[in-house]
Amino acid sequence: MKSFLFLIPLVHAGEVVWDGFFNSSFTVDQLDQCKTDASAISTANANVYLGSWSNQVGPYQWYIHGSEATTNYLELSADFKNPADESDEKGIRIILKDDTSSWNGQTMMRSELIPQTDADLGSGTLFYHFSLQTKEENAPTAALEHQIAFFESHFTELKYGGDEKTLRWLADGKSQWSTDLVAGTWYNFAYEIDFSAKTVGLWTSTGAEALTKVVEPVSAATQTDSKDWHVGELRLDNGQKGGKEDWFWSGVYIEKGEITAAIAGPAA
Repeated sequence: MKSFLFLIPLVHAGEVVWDGFFNSSFTVDQLDQCKTDASAISTANANVYLGSWSNQVGPYQWYIHGSEATTNYLELSADFKNPADESDEKGIRIILKDDTSSWNGQTMMRSELIPQTDADLGSGTLFYHFSLQTKEENAPTAALEHQIAFFESHFTELKYGGDEKTLRWLADGKSQWSTDLVAGTWYNFAYEIDFSAKTVGLWTSTGAEALTKVVEPVSAATQTDSKDWHVGELRLDNGQKGGKEDWFWSGVYIEKGEITAAIAGPAA
């Protein structure tokens, strides 16, 4: 099976163990080649990841989504990436919509990708990188809680909206850092996760600025089966109407060793 991942040069700070970069030829249709029908997964076993993990196509598994065509929830374009990101040729718009984004009959709206890899994403110290942007058009609804870039156990994640109107980072459910979410600004993040010491720290920046550590490692119940980091958004509508939302993602990869602080990424 042909791989759609980039070949990563060796000149960078750490060693890339998985990347979700999109090259110029990657299309949304390719994500449909390794997609599980949500109707095959009941709420009772929603944490069981069914799909073609042995027949991998591209960097992601795509099954947590609404009932419409994939192109209504995902879109790729060079215009969607952080301009400072030199490792992606395209960024991805991950869309939430009213009603149709309900996954498997849940009251929450979800559009999420999962890393698809045989690599171990849950040992030693790893840096989970990604950049996020929103815009004034189809901006997220601050009145509703959003869970972003989270693990199944939620030992670390971003949240936006709900009781607090900021974009904030949590470890074991406790807020450790927050900022205003400004439309048009790229927010760059790296979770520093030590799976042995069971700690997580946060590196962040905006725009083209290099990552800096803003939260020293704190205790957290770190765990992953390497198939449960959710690249996307979950919105707790609970019967309300949150509207259509566009979230833009760029520079998604995981590395070990020393952190790559430059937003250009490991391919620079």
